Amino acid sequence: MADAPILGGSKKLTLDDDVFGVPFNGPLVHETVIAELAARRRGTHSTLTRGKVRGGGAKPWRQKGTGRARQGTIRAPQWTGGGVVFGPSPRHYTVKVNRKARKAALRCALSVHAERGSLFGLDAGGFSDPSTKQAAGLLEDRRGGSVLLLLGGEEELAVAKSFRNLSRVHVLSAEAAGVADIVGAATLVASQAAIDALTVRGAKATKEASA
Repeated sequence: MADAPILGGSKKLTLDDDVFGVPFNGPLVHETVIAELAARRRGTHSTLTRGKVRGGGAKPWRQKGTGRARQGTIRAPQWTGGGVVFGPSPRHYTVKVNRKARKAALRCALSVHAERGSLFGLDAGGFSDPSTKQAAGLLEDRRGGSVLLLLGGEEELAVAKSFRNLSRVHVLSAEAAGVADIVGAATLVASQAAIDALTVRGAKATKEASA
C-alpha cells in the first residue's frame, strides 16, 4: 500500500491504492482539465451588432448623384462607431464529462503525485494558531515550483491562514480542488482529513455502494 511522508515528521500517511495507485490516463485527464478550465470562464463577453447600436436611423446621403458609395446607415460595420460583425455574445463554455470519467481522472492525478513522490502529508494539529513562519519552514526544501495545499474543513482554518500568504502556495479545500488544480501543482500537500475526503471523492461506484 502506498504512503506519503508527513512534512516535519517521521510518520507517514497511508494511501488507498484504489485511489492513489492507478495507471495514468493522459487523454482522460486532458479531457477533464479542459472541461474544468472551460467551466471557469464566465462567458459574459458581448458586443453590439448594427441593430443594437444607437442612432443611424436616417440615410446619411441620397442614393444617387453624390459620387460616393451608397450608404444606408452610419451604424453599419464599416463606419466608425458602427456595429460589430460576428462579435462575441454571452454564452456558456460548459463541456460535459461523465461522473465516472471525472472520478477516474481524479484518481489518475492523485496517483501521479503519489508515484513521483511529490505528495506529502501535513499534521494539521501542529497549528494551534496561524504561523506563516512555521509554514514556510515546513516547505523550505520544496519550493521549487507551485505548491497546492488541500485541507479538510473549517477546523483547519489556522493551517489555511498559515500557508495562504506564502508565494506560489495555493490553499484549497479537498472538496473544491479540481483535477486541473492537482495536475498543475508541482507539489501536493494534504492533511489527513483532506486525504480522507479525496479518497471518498475518487472511490469507484462499486466501492461507494458497499461502504
